Amino acid sequence: MTPSPQGRPRLADRRDPRPGRVWRFDAPRPANAEPREGSPSFLSVVIPARDEAECLPRLLAELAATLRPLRLDDESRLEGFEVILIDDGSTDETPRVLDELAADFPELRPIRLRNNAGQSAATFAGFRAARGSWIATLDADLQNDPADLATLWRARSGFDAVLGWRRERRDSWSKRLISRWANRVRNAVLGQSIRDTGCSTRIFRRELAARLPMFDGAHRFLGPLLLREGATVAQVPVNHRARPHGESHYDLRNRSFRVVVDLLGVAWLMRRAPRFEVFERDGGPAAAAARGEPAAIGEAR
Repeated sequence: MTPSPQGRPRLADRRDPRPGRVWRFDAPRPANAEPREGSPSFLSVVIPARDEAECLPRLLAELAATLRPLRLDDESRLEGFEVILIDDGSTDETPRVLDELAADFPELRPIRLRNNAGQSAATFAGFRAARGSWIATLDADLQNDPADLATLWRARSGFDAVLGWRRERRDSWSKRLISRWANRVRNAVLGQSIRDTGCSTRIFRRELAARLPMFDGAHRFLGPLLLREGATVAQVPVNHRARPHGESHYDLRNRSFRVVVDLLGVAWLMRRAPRFEVFERDGGPAAAAARGEPAAIGEAR
């Protein structure tokens, strides 16, 4: 596998005609695939939540209204989906609300963490529980629009990941300013061009999620970490809404020094990613040919 001649990863943007990153992971869709968990068109939506009980009924209703029709759309080829909602040690009515919602939404798979472990830990717990071949992420506070998942799902063709970028932020001016500068600094340090690393609206292959390094704060760097794994990435504009209930769990205090330290750590990880190509396996070219596989298999780690 060969990176771009410039040595830096490139991303495809639906408003940018430049080609995407050249690393590819090909997972062909089997002919006449039956709807089943783990099939190439089964989607796991991973949503970490802490004290968001008021948002959950609307969130599940909007997800069902978005994804259920895609199962009837031949062009979308969504064979099924599940919603993995991770209760990250909530102290409100979240457990009771999830129990009540399960009756109306059979796709719901709630997971409850014993203690508040943080958004990154809750997200990775969802990744481990996911049964789909594709994973989507959303925040539980309703600022991400579940309807955008249909757009990202349709845009995934030819890519390993589709990242949303918030076209019009519905946050305070201070948050927008901090986010804008954070994106610029992050891209400058990592040598990337991700428009909105903080946007949680994403879809990517589950095999990539299984290889992502896990650490506190990793949820802020999923885009860069996907590029580290050699993913082909597209960026698509998505909606952003004002928070209808509660207050944000993040402020300048818990987003400043800690994020800088995390950025330096991610920069180290990006430069230390091992790259290798498997030439033979399981008995060499003859055994591979007997299985109907190519003798040389390229992998990016």
